[in-house]
Amino acid sequence: MERFVVEVPTPLQRIILERALALAQEFERAADSAPDGQVLDRCERVALDSGRAFLRRALESALEQQAEAVEKKGGPAGPAPAGHSGGTRAGRRGGS
Repeated sequence: MERFVVEVPTPLQRIILERALALAQEFERAADSAPDGQVLDRCERVALDSGRAFLRRALESALEQQAEAVEKKGGPAGPAPAGHSGGTRAGRRGGS
């Protein structure tokens, strides 16, 4: 086993790095277990399925971290104010 030491400055980076290593292991298993002539197909399947899931989880983790940071700051909760209301442009239709 090759030893590699890396410092990760944030929890998000640690999570993404761990998931990337797991994805690399999945590629290795797929390639090693594939019959001759099917290595590319098996690895493409990992890239499409597990790779997409990896990206989705990385995005979710990044958004969760951002939301937690905003909550810690105590930012205003609720909807954002709308722009100046100048009324509607279209008139009412027909009289009721």
